[in-house]
Amino acid sequence: MGTIHNLIEAKGKRAALDVAGGDRERRAIEAAAAYMAEEQSEIAFLFSGWAHAALPHRRIPDDALWRIETEHVTLLVEPGRRPLPGGENAWVGVPYGSRARLIMLYLQSEALRTNNRNVELGRSLSDWLGRLGIPLGGKSYRDVKEQASRISRCRLSFHIQAGGRTGLINQNILDTAMFMGDNSDQGSLFVETAKLSESFFEQLKKHPVPIEESAISAINNNSMALDVYCWLAYRLHVLNKPKAVSWQALRVQFSPNVKHLFHFRSHFKDNLALALAVYPAARVEENEHGLTLFPSSPPIAPKHQRLLGN
Repeated sequence: MGTIHNLIEAKGKRAALDVAGGDRERRAIEAAAAYMAEEQSEIAFLFSGWAHAALPHRRIPDDALWRIETEHVTLLVEPGRRPLPGGENAWVGVPYGSRARLIMLYLQSEALRTNNRNVELGRSLSDWLGRLGIPLGGKSYRDVKEQASRISRCRLSFHIQAGGRTGLINQNILDTAMFMGDNSDQGSLFVETAKLSESFFEQLKKHPVPIEESAISAINNNSMALDVYCWLAYRLHVLNKPKAVSWQALRVQFSPNVKHLFHFRSHFKDNLALALAVYPAARVEENEHGLTLFPSSPPIAPKHQRLLGN
């Protein structure tokens, strides 16, 4: 357990905050304390491709394609359209931000839990978001609705290279929309179920990454921290020796739209601190060249991964 976690466990959150060395450490202490306060955590899942390349953090133009190309994965997300009166069509835009990631986590986790690509929505999704501290009312509801519409309509392509082999997923995430009257003023109700596309569901079953729901809850408003946590959860436990990752490689993976490496490094360090706050077993060292990753225990012990059917 890291220094922050040891201090919180020994002295409590208030004592840890009293000796914090700045805003970054204070935010990490708050996240670590929230994570440690959870007595029992459920397991969530995501497709391993998302650990290599993720959705944008902020809104991009509604007609823009989102592309990330890393060492092993190229991700393309194409925006969808919705019909307008008079025969016109409007771009909906690709999903972005923390809310899109939380909705995606719910869809993937429920599909694996039930072994069914038909995922219950309505109260089930609302309850899950509530457990993560996301109230479904006011602006929060509108944000969830907008991201659900974008997820329902976008099309993604994962081109994966690993071990000399290549694979391609080229499919909508969902076969059905998540809202009645999708993206209209009257579209205020979830449909009963949403159906993951068959190819995406098959890849999810073959390549799931188990993560802790309590960790997600503690950093639920920080899209990059969520991405870093999921990446570490996927990456660290399969290492058999230390692995160096350059700042440039990290920028390409986590913030390809940020032009200046200096700006990226500062922002990334903030989010790395949050990710490590909710993954106490992670062993990561920072240096002038980037990060060094060390073999670490996974956030979910293998004996608790029976939901995967292994």
